[in-house]
Amino acid sequence: MFARLSFYPTLLYNVAMEKCTKRRWYDRIDETVILGALPFKWLTTKLVEEENVKGVVSMNEDYELRILSNNKKFRLTFQDWERLGIRFLQLSTTDIFEAPCQGKLSRGVEFIEEVKQSGGSVYVHCKAGRTRSATLVGCYLMMKNKWTPEDAVKHMKRKRPHILLHTKQWDALKMYHKNNVKC
Repeated sequence: MFARLSFYPTLLYNVAMEKCTKRRWYDRIDETVILGALPFKWLTTKLVEEENVKGVVSMNEDYELRILSNNKKFRLTFQDWERLGIRFLQLSTTDIFEAPCQGKLSRGVEFIEEVKQSGGSVYVHCKAGRTRSATLVGCYLMMKNKWTPEDAVKHMKRKRPHILLHTKQWDALKMYHKNNVKC
């Protein structure tokens, strides 16, 4: 319930931080993955044409996408992504207090690898591109580079300094590493 109540105020905060600080709406993490905030419609052309985005992973819950997608001026719907030839995967995860489950993390890493094979980039997002989406990108980096959770987070923080992982997200990263990453 708190995540729902805080959605619009914290989204507005993210917009303000992007406008008033050095914080960017998205950051390229490697040659394949871009980690970012909710992709408003104005960002679409840039993501597709300049960043070669061929896939989008949303860690948002339905209400975060549905409310904004009712006003097509601000948000792309699932069907809009498909019309652009962009693959879309939603891995719904509650904001603030939850981490993506291991199944969602595995599916997300698989999706990124599938899109990577097509030569495209993947835009991984949640509301702010700091916690839920960073957890998935950390798992991708661990698999790709055989890194520890600490190494993956250190790399992400160099590219996107404002990521914010809490205990649940760290636990998810450590469990993913233990069960999936073979050094």
